[in-house]
Amino acid sequence: MNALDLARWQFGITTVYHFLFVPLTIGLAPLVAILQTAWFRTGNPAWYRATKFFGKLLLINFALGVVTGIVQEFQFGMNWSAYSRFVGDVFGAPLAIEGLAAFFIESTFLGLWIFGWEVLSKRVHLFCIWMVALAVNGSAFFILAANSFMQHPVGVTYDTVTGHARLNSIWALLTNQTLMVTFPHTISGAFLVAGAVVVAVSAWHLARPERRASDVEVFRRTVRVGLVTMVLAGVAVTISGHLQAQVMTKQQPMKMAAAEALCKTETGAGFSIFALGPINTNCDAVKSVTVPGLLAFLSTNSTNGTVQGVDDLQAQMEARFGPGDYIPSLPITYWSFRLMIGLGMVSVLAGLAGLWFYRRGRTPTSRWWVRAAIAGAIAPFLANSFGWIFTEMGRQPWIVAPNLTGNTAVRLMTQAGVSPSVGASSVLLSLIAFTLVYGALAVVELTLMLRYAKAGPLDETAPSDHDDSSGPGSGLEAESDQRPLSFAY
Repeated sequence: MNALDLARWQFGITTVYHFLFVPLTIGLAPLVAILQTAWFRTGNPAWYRATKFFGKLLLINFALGVVTGIVQEFQFGMNWSAYSRFVGDVFGAPLAIEGLAAFFIESTFLGLWIFGWEVLSKRVHLFCIWMVALAVNGSAFFILAANSFMQHPVGVTYDTVTGHARLNSIWALLTNQTLMVTFPHTISGAFLVAGAVVVAVSAWHLARPERRASDVEVFRRTVRVGLVTMVLAGVAVTISGHLQAQVMTKQQPMKMAAAEALCKTETGAGFSIFALGPINTNCDAVKSVTVPGLLAFLSTNSTNGTVQGVDDLQAQMEARFGPGDYIPSLPITYWSFRLMIGLGMVSVLAGLAGLWFYRRGRTPTSRWWVRAAIAGAIAPFLANSFGWIFTEMGRQPWIVAPNLTGNTAVRLMTQAGVSPSVGASSVLLSLIAFTLVYGALAVVELTLMLRYAKAGPLDETAPSDHDDSSGPGSGLEAESDQRPLSFAY
């Protein structure tokens, strides 16, 4: 493989790996804030122990997510310098806001939350975790703003002198129609992940023969929080995904055609559940179990809508942008689209089943249910990954896709974005190194998460509230109090 192929593999591996951490952090931070809010309002120690327990899992995931995320930004300069020069004036704005504002707020208040259990008042401490939850989702918004530009560039002009994109409207960039549908879809998917993890851990503890009565009090509460989150997130994922498909059909019709490997334009096109035989650029696979009119409904909101085919779109792209292959990998787009939907449905069905099993105070302890809950937790992680694979691979061969509904001057082919001075051997070496390091980090992450998840919540006494008048608005204990500070983590 040449440097371009290796650079794509490296960025794909690091991105998919990093995004295993991201949705859990995005979804779990608000859930921990909700658990702490329940403790703040009720004073029930079970809610306090639940907050500390899932807060610890949040911190482990957050720490490794930060480490793996930093590598991605370095790759922009190392392997994709031509792309960085082309979009630097545009990408700089949302990434700077994310790093200097959202992530700064997120990390600052997370530190206050970690070390503030015995120091800050309950009200101030609760405010800290809610700020973390808001900042985490704010970070996601600005990162998605940058990615949405790659899918549908707006708010920019093309500088004919430098050959670069120039930002002329930050407002247009932050209100990109692609972003408006991608953000809720991504966030709801993250809540589905977090809710499923909470359910899996809670169900496992509730089914343990040696479970303690105090732990049952904790996990009977958290399993319901997780189940409700899964179902509500599933509804949100479905609605936002439908809206996103319609926007995608207008902005990137080739991606929607590739999702079905639809070669010829059809009115009332159906959606095939699976295909028999290899799918290639000729779309000659034998498709089976097709739902009539479903692809047309996903694309146009009408079962009689017209969906353009790959062959017709290829001809249109050649007429507009010159000779070339503008068809993405059909096998990857076809199967990743179905795996995204199918695995998401598995998780939602697990949530619905859980609500039925835990109804009226019941506590199922069968092994098959615990296994189903764990499968329901793994499924949304994979669904998110396949969703991003579809999103990014379906955009090919563009690294910045042309705005087909506006000015198409701002566009860049993937092969033109790779660093011209980086050879294949250098990229291969770093690809091997990153893969080995990330493999080791995966072992560390899984070991820590499983160890602390199995250990269960500690028998801790909730701290008493602190009088905010003991210091000049600081929330610190008076100096006369000689108790040592207890840093929970």
